Amino acid sequence: MRMKEAALKGPTEEIKKVAEIEGIDPVKLARYIAKGYTVILRNIVHNVSPVAVGRGVRVKINANIGTSRDYINVDEEIEKAKVAKKYGADTIMDLSTGGDLDEIRRKIMSAVPMVIGTVPIYQAAEESLKKGKAIVEMTEDDMFNVLEKHFKDGVDFVTVHAGVTKAVVEKFKDSRRVVGVVSRGGAFLAAWIIHHGEENPYYKNYDYLLEMAAEYDVTLSLGDGLRPGGLPDATDFLQISELYTIGKLVKRAREKYVQAMVEGPGHIPIDQIEANVRMAKIASDNAPFYVLGPLVTDIAPGYDHIVAAIGGAIAAMAGADFLCYVTPSEHLALPTAEDVKEGVIATKIAAHAVNLTRFRDEFNWDYEMSKARGTLNWKKQIELAMDKEKALKVRTRRAPITDEHTCSMCGDLCAIEMVRKYLKIGRD
Repeated sequence: MRMKEAALKGPTEEIKKVAEIEGIDPVKLARYIAKGYTVILRNIVHNVSPVAVGRGVRVKINANIGTSRDYINVDEEIEKAKVAKKYGADTIMDLSTGGDLDEIRRKIMSAVPMVIGTVPIYQAAEESLKKGKAIVEMTEDDMFNVLEKHFKDGVDFVTVHAGVTKAVVEKFKDSRRVVGVVSRGGAFLAAWIIHHGEENPYYKNYDYLLEMAAEYDVTLSLGDGLRPGGLPDATDFLQISELYTIGKLVKRAREKYVQAMVEGPGHIPIDQIEANVRMAKIASDNAPFYVLGPLVTDIAPGYDHIVAAIGGAIAAMAGADFLCYVTPSEHLALPTAEDVKEGVIATKIAAHAVNLTRFRDEFNWDYEMSKARGTLNWKKQIELAMDKEKALKVRTRRAPITDEHTCSMCGDLCAIEMVRKYLKIGRD
């Protein structure tokens, strides 16, 4: 039985297990799932530990990996997935657009046991190009056949840009967008609509899409194909119009017992983030909100993981549930494994900063670190660090000289050591 439908009868064994991990009453969690406020990401044919996203559970983070048409190295993408898992990503998305996409997806899923998401229209577009056709020459069958293939492979959640409608695309020419459309899936569908003069197949055949998703209990992540790609475009008519449509699509998904999330904007000024989160929650009746960043400034290429972490922390505090990481390579190049590590850690910090305000066991981590710092217990501090390797590297590259119990920042002028000495407090 589908998760949302089963939850109406109370907590299942799977819900109970998730509730124990999250530290939430299973009855309450079942109620949230039944209402659509929380989703459990796991395809029924995928043997993987489920991940809960939404109300009452921890803020989760996703790491994007995948090849491009310019750079195809399957082993490197598998390594990126392993790095993402090691440093705390809850899920990964395979966004590959180059090479044998079926093989790449299946190899990643086989190598790394994690909840996985995809954007199936990428493969539909790639297959069209391989046939010598333009992307806009994809057929409706092409789009849905790829979806079914991903579902059968065990993909747990998929981004579908069903909110990019003919009506909103026709309004695009009247907009004052500076950057335009930055979502690949959104661009593919907007171009398809313009070329054919017809409605978005995912929107037109949404009931059929829901039937397919229900069969495998795949969560639909309703994509923000018209998200702003620069601060001047934030919170404009196109973005909000799509969000309004997505809200209605969430309601239709719930009626068919299909789990659904809402994807959120990319580039948003810091003072608009809270309003954007609230609008999304109102429009979708509190569906889980999945945000890319948001990125709070456009001027930091090479540091966009930091830009996104700032926005992610603010968004999560305002009610966003799922943070998609951004790497230092964003806007510049396909990320490396090291970029993936930096992106995951930056986003993990943002999520943890919010989670520790809600969950005692998250706060305990910070409490133990504070105790270790207060007693100058360097071994314990390294053990507790989110990135132990980096913490140890920084600690040892400039080791203390004047007092081995301190660090080289203060040496024998260490405030903690000085007060401990005169109060005659011993070290751990």
